[in-house]
Amino acid sequence: MPSQLRIYTINRGKLDDFVQAWSAGVYPLRRRFGYSIDGAWVIRERNEFVWILSYDGPDAWEAKEAAYYRSSERVNMDPNPASLIARPDQWFITPVRPDR
Repeated sequence: MPSQLRIYTINRGKLDDFVQAWSAGVYPLRRRFGYSIDGAWVIRERNEFVWILSYDGPDAWEAKEAAYYRSSERVNMDPNPASLIARPDQWFITPVRPDR
């Protein structure tokens, strides 16, 4: 199952606003689209929001992401949490299995 680590640097003074908008909009919509959120955290000292997003379905990651971002629910999300992100970083991550 593909998973992504996403680290967002949030605009100064907007971390709580971002968390509220993400929790009310992005989180439930991602779940409706078949994603799982493996965890979400804030690093207040760095003004960062960190989360792990996974998808285990029939569509390729890129196609699923395109459908999500094109959906009317995402396009019309208000407030739009993306407007509060100063810098988004994301990487696909692979689990380490030390017993193998």
